[in-house]
Amino acid sequence: MNAVTSFAEGPGVSPARTAALRAEAEALYLGTRPKTRAAAGAAAHLLDGVPMHWMVDWSTPVPLVIAEATGARLLDVDGHGYDDFCLGDTASLFGHGPAPVAQALARQGQRGLATMLPSPDAAVVGDLLSARFGLPYWQIATTATDANRFALRAARAATGRPRILVFDGAYHGAVDETFVEIGPDGRAANRPALMGEPRDLAQLTRVVPFNDLDALEAALADRTVACVITEPVMTNCAMVLPRPGFHEGLREITRRHGTLLLIDETHTLSTGPGGYTRAHGLEPDMFVAGKAVAGGIPAAVWGMTAEVAERFRTARINRPDGPSGMGTTLSGSPLQLAALRANLEEVATDAAYAQMNHLADRMEAGLAQVLSEARLPWHVARCGARVEVVRAPAPLTDGRQAKGAHFPALEATIHLALLVRGVLISPFHDMMLASPATSEAQVDNLVAATRNVVERLAS
Repeated sequence: MNAVTSFAEGPGVSPARTAALRAEAEALYLGTRPKTRAAAGAAAHLLDGVPMHWMVDWSTPVPLVIAEATGARLLDVDGHGYDDFCLGDTASLFGHGPAPVAQALARQGQRGLATMLPSPDAAVVGDLLSARFGLPYWQIATTATDANRFALRAARAATGRPRILVFDGAYHGAVDETFVEIGPDGRAANRPALMGEPRDLAQLTRVVPFNDLDALEAALADRTVACVITEPVMTNCAMVLPRPGFHEGLREITRRHGTLLLIDETHTLSTGPGGYTRAHGLEPDMFVAGKAVAGGIPAAVWGMTAEVAERFRTARINRPDGPSGMGTTLSGSPLQLAALRANLEEVATDAAYAQMNHLADRMEAGLAQVLSEARLPWHVARCGARVEVVRAPAPLTDGRQAKGAHFPALEATIHLALLVRGVLISPFHDMMLASPATSEAQVDNLVAATRNVVERLAS
């Protein structure tokens, strides 16, 4: 794991108490999980003992190994159970292994997994996506990263423009050119933590603060930007909600400058059946969703308006022979289509979202009461079934403020202390999700565990 070297951080908490709670939680974790410790040593041929290197970024002294995930519960190899509010960082938004998706996968497994050709589910999935998200034309990818990458290429092909624009602090998967931020000198530059990237990404990526329409206007004025890519709510930092009028202004400015608007709803699918876009009447030119859209199976979708589709189709017809640079062999597989159909038809329903938001109401109220009782200068932010404790006294407006509300050592301590109390939340910040499988008792357990941890920390 990343070393926690300093506890002298975090508004309203005692560094000494933070250090003591961390030490106590580490000792309890290591002392009660012999199989977990053994598993860490047994994975000798996996880099850092994990299948993806970022799995060591969790707060645990050695990686937690999960034997079983069902509904909104996890069971580790040592037999410890956890109420899961991370839910695969949204990938399992509707719970682990929803029955309709599992059944569809079992059926499709007998019929073939990868053919590089459409299955009978393909046309149905296209109809379901159009009805749910409002755009008429769709493509299937394997991850949201792929879908965003393909959509940005399509936007450049459709407009003939070279540049894209991102908002400072946003996250769109592992799309290289979105890893640009506003540096301390006010200039756009590659994010310092980005590994192995020799290019100056700011040459073709512009970056402005979220909620800043004047900066957006200036950045699009020369009409060289093909596409603005944005989440409707910034979620992969401390949550940043749009100011009133921001999305209306964003849409008006992009249209006036001939710039396409791509809305990435990979995280904000927590809002409702049609995402934040349908709930708030947004009008994107392009749309991306991944993670939860197929019930946790690796699949993503990207859609476009009829105008964008026609311009993209024309660019494809007129290009020279050879690969387009868009598409992967497993994208659009019969396996993905079966999962997408089952999830859209039977799992991600209006009733499921109503239950999720009911539970999130309970979560939001309970956590807000805990913070109020402790008199901490923190607040609770919300995007549908997604709830987050933000370590700032008032709602954030941009990525700079979100970065200032990030306290790694304090967050790691809270995450581990909750974990040994049987509650799992996101490892990256204090994000929690409610699924249709989550119970009111689990929400109450989360609130009680948070109250216990906060009481241990508060000055």
